[in-house]
Amino acid sequence: MRLRRKLRRPRNRKVAVGLVILVALVVIAIVGPVLVSALLGQSAERLHAGGPLEPPSGRHWLGTTTAGEDVLAQLVTGTRTSLLVGLTGGAISTTLAVLLGVISGYSTGKAGALLTAFVNIFLVIPGLPLLIIIASYTQGRGGWIMVALIIGLTSWPGGARVKRAQTLSLRNRDFVQAARYAGESKVRIVLLEVAPHLAPLIASTFLFAVVSSIAAEAGLNFIGAGNPNTVSWGTMLFWAQSQGALLSGAWWWFAPPGLCIALIGTAAGLINFGVDELSDPRLRARGQKTSRKAGRATAAIAEAS
Repeated sequence: MRLRRKLRRPRNRKVAVGLVILVALVVIAIVGPVLVSALLGQSAERLHAGGPLEPPSGRHWLGTTTAGEDVLAQLVTGTRTSLLVGLTGGAISTTLAVLLGVISGYSTGKAGALLTAFVNIFLVIPGLPLLIIIASYTQGRGGWIMVALIIGLTSWPGGARVKRAQTLSLRNRDFVQAARYAGESKVRIVLLEVAPHLAPLIASTFLFAVVSSIAAEAGLNFIGAGNPNTVSWGTMLFWAQSQGALLSGAWWWFAPPGLCIALIGTAAGLINFGVDELSDPRLRARGQKTSRKAGRATAAIAEAS
C-alpha cells in the first residue's frame, strides 16, 4: 500500500508527456510494420513504390529514397529494430552494472577486491573504440541481437562504478547492520535491504542505458560499422548520408530518424523526472508547492477577468 501511494503521488506533467511519447513509439514498433505490409501488400523494408527522391505527398507521406523506397515504411520498421536494440542492450548493461556493482560494493576481503579490480580494469578501457572494433569484426552477423549484445557488454562499467559507490554508502547503515546481527544471509540483505534503496538509481540507469544503446546503434550504422542487413534509424541515416540526401535537400529522408532518436531521449529524460521525484521527498515537496502556486495564480487570473 505504501508503494502504491508513492507511485500515485507524483503528478508531474513532464512524466505524462514522456510516457505518451514512449508508448506511441512502442505502439508504432509493434503494429507499424504489420499495418504497412497489410496496406501495401509487401514487406515494409523492401518497399519500392515510387520514383527516386520524391518529396512528401499524399501518396508518400514522408517521401521516397533514391531507390524509390517509401521512407515512412522504413521508419516504422526501423522503429521496431532500434527499440529492440535499445531495450536489449539497456537490459544487459543494467543487469551487469547492478550485479557487479552491488556485489563488489557489499563483499569484503579478496572477493570484493577482485571484483573491484575487474570493474576498474574495464572502466579504464575506452568504451567507444572497443565497441567499434568488436562491431566491425562481427559486422553482418547475428542481426540486431548481436549489435545489442555488443553494446550491452561494453557499456556497463560506468554504471557498475556508481552502484558500487552507493552500495558502499549503504553497507554500514543501521538497518543493514541490524539485519547482519540478526543472522540474515548476505543474499537476503542485498535483496531486501540494499536493493530497494537502489531502485530509483537502477531505474535511471536503465533509462539512460536504453537511450545510449539506441544512440550507439545509430552511430555504428552511421559510420558503416553496424549491420547493413537490417533496417533501423541508424541504417536510414547511413544510407541518407552515403546517398547525399543532405546535399540533395532530401530532408525527409534523414530528419525523421533523427527526430525519433531525439524523441526517445526526450521521453527518457522526462520519465526520469518522475523517478527523481519518487526517490527524493524534497523534489516532491517542491513540485507540490509549485503546483499550488500555479493553481492560485490561475484562480487569481480567472477572478480578475
